[in-house]
Amino acid sequence: MIQTVDNGTMTRTDFQSPMKTPFIKTLIVALFCCASAAQALPLRSEHAIVVSDDTGQVLLEKGSATMVPIASLTKLMTAMVVLDSKPDMNASISIEPADVDVLKHSKSHVPVGTKLARKEIFRLALMSSDNRAAASLARTYPGSNAAFEQAVQRKLTSLGMHNTVLKEPTGLSPENMSTAADLAKMAQAASHYPEIVNVTTDRADTIRMNGRPFTFHNTNQLVGASGWNVLLSKTGFTNEAGHCLIMRIQQAGAHATLVLLNASANSTRALDALNIRKYLSSHRTQLR
Repeated sequence: MIQTVDNGTMTRTDFQSPMKTPFIKTLIVALFCCASAAQALPLRSEHAIVVSDDTGQVLLEKGSATMVPIASLTKLMTAMVVLDSKPDMNASISIEPADVDVLKHSKSHVPVGTKLARKEIFRLALMSSDNRAAASLARTYPGSNAAFEQAVQRKLTSLGMHNTVLKEPTGLSPENMSTAADLAKMAQAASHYPEIVNVTTDRADTIRMNGRPFTFHNTNQLVGASGWNVLLSKTGFTNEAGHCLIMRIQQAGAHATLVLLNASANSTRALDALNIRKYLSSHRTQLR
C-alpha cells in the first residue's frame, strides 16, 4: 500500500503484497520514484508541476490538480487567442478608458490615448505584463470582448483545459482560475507560437511611445540570466494568486515545462525554479 499526502511530499511507501503483474510492478516503481523526487526536492510554491516535453512524463508535481487564481499567466491564453484570429499586427491600437484597471487599480506605463501598433501592444502585454495592453487586445478582437471570451472558451476546450475558468484577459480577477496541470498544457501550446516565444524570451525592448523612447523589461529576471536557456516565459502576481511562474526551459539537452503557483515571494519562485533546473541536470539520463 502506498500512502500519500497532497502537500508536496510522500509520507510513506509500504509494500505489503507481492508484485503479481508487470503492470503493478511498473506502477509501484513509478510511484516510488515520484516519492523519492518529492522528498529530494521540496518546493515552496503551493502548487507545481514539471513535465518533460520530450517524453510527456510528469517529473515532479505538488497539488497540481487544485484550482487556484493564476494572475497574469492568463495573458498567455490572451495572446494565443488573439494570434488565432490572424490580426493585422501593424494596425494601430489606441488605449482607451475602458482598458484601465478598475478592479486592482494597477499601474501602467501606457497612458490613455496612446496609439501603438498591435505588435507593440502585444509585446507590452506579454513581456512587461501590462494590463491595459492586454485589455486593449481583447477589446479590439474581431467582435470585441464578447467574441474574445467565446474564443477563449473554445481554446480551453480544444486544449483539454477542463479545470480552468477565465473571466477576463488580464488575470486581475481572482475568478481566473486553473491548475498547474492545465497550465502546463497551455504553456506547451503557447510554445508553438513563434511570436509568443520571441516576445517572452526577450530580456528587454525599446519602443517609441508618444514621441519618446521607452525601455521595458521582462518581468521574469531569469530570462537572459547566466545558466538559463528559457524557451517560453510568463510571470504573474496578485494578492490572491501569490507569485506565479510558467517557463519552458532547455537543460542538459532536455526540454521541460514548469509551472509554479502561489509562491510567497518572487525570490521563492526563483529558488524553486533554480532547484528544478538543478534536478533536471542531475537526472538528465532519465529525461529522454
